[in-house]
Amino acid sequence: MKKYLFFPVVFVLAMVCYTNTYAQQEAQFSHNMFNVLSYNPAFAGSNEKICMNLLGRQQWIGFSETNPDNGQTYNVTPQTLLFSMDAYIKPIRGGIGAVVYKDKLGHEDNIGLKFGYAYRRAMGPGHASIGIQAGFLNKTINYAGFFPIEDGDPLLNGSKESDMIFDVSAGLFYKVDGEYYAGISTSQLLQSESDFSGGSTLGSPKLKRHYFLVGGYQYTLPSDPSFEIWPSLFVKTDFVSAQYDINCLVMYNQQFWAGLSYRPVDAVVLLVGARPIPTLDEFSFGIAYDFTTSAMGKQGRSYGSAELYINYCFKIEYTPPVSSYKNVRFL
Repeated sequence: MKKYLFFPVVFVLAMVCYTNTYAQQEAQFSHNMFNVLSYNPAFAGSNEKICMNLLGRQQWIGFSETNPDNGQTYNVTPQTLLFSMDAYIKPIRGGIGAVVYKDKLGHEDNIGLKFGYAYRRAMGPGHASIGIQAGFLNKTINYAGFFPIEDGDPLLNGSKESDMIFDVSAGLFYKVDGEYYAGISTSQLLQSESDFSGGSTLGSPKLKRHYFLVGGYQYTLPSDPSFEIWPSLFVKTDFVSAQYDINCLVMYNQQFWAGLSYRPVDAVVLLVGARPIPTLDEFSFGIAYDFTTSAMGKQGRSYGSAELYINYCFKIEYTPPVSSYKNVRFL
């Protein structure tokens, strides 16, 4: 009975952590249930395969700003592109993972690269892992894109500033194949601060420590085993604000899925996906569309958000060569 209590317990924990939704530094993805490595390094190698993920997101389509001087409108829609790869390597008793991403937020560009290792061991019916990840973030701000309230602002002089920041993430993950999983992690542990010349007046951009909680369950319908229900929960917080996604996917015949996600005060998300090639069952893709429910959507400033997910996994099977020798008895 313990495994059936898992998801309700995770849900209660998330509700306790919940506060109103506000912007946070970490990139947002609606395919969070398929993108665990990006926020929890302990996930690396948990599929015991070599897996690659590609996600592209355009948030708040149609969001723009207007130059008060000439009335010209500029598109400032946030855009994020992420590629991750992880592999299970038996000799090192765990998995390795890498994440590369580009996150454009208006006039700010963030390009990051992370590498991590997760130690795995059998525990009960599943496997537990602990992981650590280190990486670099290149943060750039283009001050030329801002519209100063007063002419002659010394900071908004048309220049760009850029700095490289080092930081660390860590996490725990537990998974029972085909049944359920749970994880907790933290990113930006060092809370590194960039060195911008404008820091003396405005404060240099500083990373804020974030915490993540994730859990999911796979339930096969007894009356029709071709249908599976995959509820999951994703929570992130910096202990100033919190945001959570309640997800539920319905999988048919291990080949097609569709579902909904609810992100309070922000969006209702429609997700669909498939493994379109039966002979290549390790390839899949999905599409998500966020229907904005916040004031931004109600005021007509956004037409929602769109996201594309592509995944490919494979195994490298090694068959040791069969040794042979000749014996004069059998010549």
